[in-house]
Parts: sequence; C-alpha cells; structure tokens
Amino acid sequence: MLVKLLLAVFLPALLVVLFTRVTYNLYVGTALTIALFIGSVIKGYTVEWYIIFIDILSIIAGFLYARKMVRKFR
Repeated sequence: MLVKLLLAVFLPALLVVLFTRVTYNLYVGTALTIALFIGSVIKGYTVEWYIIFIDILSIIAGFLYARKMVRKFR
C-alpha cells in the first residue's frame, strides 16, 4: 500500500518530464502520461480513489515543472 502511494506521488510527474524530454513537446509528453494513467485505471491497477487523485495531482505537478523546463531551454 505504501509503495503504491509513493509511486503515485513521483512516477507520473517523472513520466511527464521524461516524455517531454524525449518528444521535445510538452503536450505530447503530458498526453502520453495521461494515456498510460487511463490504461492503468482501465486494467484495474489503480482502484482506490485517493491513489487516482494523487496521480492526477502528480501529473499536474509534472506538467508545471516540464513547462518551466521547456521555457528555460527556449
């Protein structure tokens, strides 16, 4: 349970940053992360509502950080 909570906090934000760096596009990186998140919910890996909420907050935090990172490189 604690592992799922820690992964929900850090993994989506890291995925947004990673996909943004790989694709050179903030919105594509965020869309890929959201697609993976929706896939995990559909498959049943994420069933608790608070884990889903933490995942969403982490995606938002990753988006904001990646946006700051992209602005820095331009």
